Amino acid sequence: MRALVTGGLGFIGSHLTDALIEKGLDVAVLDNLEYQVHRGSYPAYANPKAVTIIGDVRNQGLLANALDGVEVIFHQAARVGVGQSMYEPVRYVESNCLGTAAILDHLANRRHCVRKVVVASSMSCYGEGSYLCPGCGGSKVAARTQTQLEAKNYEMVCAACGQAARPVPTREDHPMRPDSVYAVTKRDQEEMCLSFGRHSPVPAVALRYFNGYGTRQSLSNPYTGVCAIFCSRLKNGQPPLIFEDGLQMRDFVHVSDIVQANILAMENPDMDNRAFNVGSGNPLTVLDLARTIGRVIGSDVEPQVTGQFRAGDIRHCFGDCSAITAMGYKPAMSLEEGIARLTSWAEGENAHDMVDKAWDELRKHRLVR
Repeated sequence: MRALVTGGLGFIGSHLTDALIEKGLDVAVLDNLEYQVHRGSYPAYANPKAVTIIGDVRNQGLLANALDGVEVIFHQAARVGVGQSMYEPVRYVESNCLGTAAILDHLANRRHCVRKVVVASSMSCYGEGSYLCPGCGGSKVAARTQTQLEAKNYEMVCAACGQAARPVPTREDHPMRPDSVYAVTKRDQEEMCLSFGRHSPVPAVALRYFNGYGTRQSLSNPYTGVCAIFCSRLKNGQPPLIFEDGLQMRDFVHVSDIVQANILAMENPDMDNRAFNVGSGNPLTVLDLARTIGRVIGSDVEPQVTGQFRAGDIRHCFGDCSAITAMGYKPAMSLEEGIARLTSWAEGENAHDMVDKAWDELRKHRLVR
């Protein structure tokens, strides 16, 4: 079998490429070597057994070449970053939405061998996660207002009675209310692929990744995953910068488990034309994450809780992964072990700390208060 991994030189895509080759598949990679991720360098970890094509997925000529003989597409290519998407909306829509549309256009209008598409979606599609009011039992929460955030009242409140609402695991049937341009484009990628899959001979599976981390995550991209950003800051002797009070909860899932979910989606027909959460099932506050990374690295630099908030950020979101677990998914990497592997790898990597520059951009566009 032959597979195409778009974004196959990136963080998740490269690990997926390795795993597919280990399973005996022929793999083609299509990647544009985005400068913000790769800093102008071809990654040393790129698998030499993959056929690698450098270019944009929207280039129909390159895409046709990459899809020659391909039976399954893993569409990982996307521009990432909540904050940046709010002041570069055209770039995000062009890369994420039109890039996905280019693949579907090829499948609709050209000869091909593709039998399945697995698309990388995101927990950001949900916007806020799920909540339960311990007072009245309601599950609807009121959106946080500017006044509320400026008063440092960060928690969500019940829309019915106004009491503080308790975060609970978010299921796939939770309404999607994306709250950033990035999140909107990830929802669009997912919905385009699933809609196409339901009405064509090529089924699709959407995997809603929670907060992925692991080796090969860019340490110099200030809009990448928070684990890599915190590692980069600590490597440079700088404190991790944390929005709000640091008590917001997320679900951090190791790249090896994300790869496991992708391979399962390829192999299990019961997953066709459905969306699945992919997480660890273990919520953690961002502050605890920063302290865990510092402890594993051996750094005595304390994280800096800024009390500031960023447009497009949510309070809590962590996944209920029972649906994909029923399909055979078993997250295996503990946070401590995953962070240890990440920090060990990071010791040999250059980490250009671009966080201050990124914050300057956010302030310039009035996206941090």
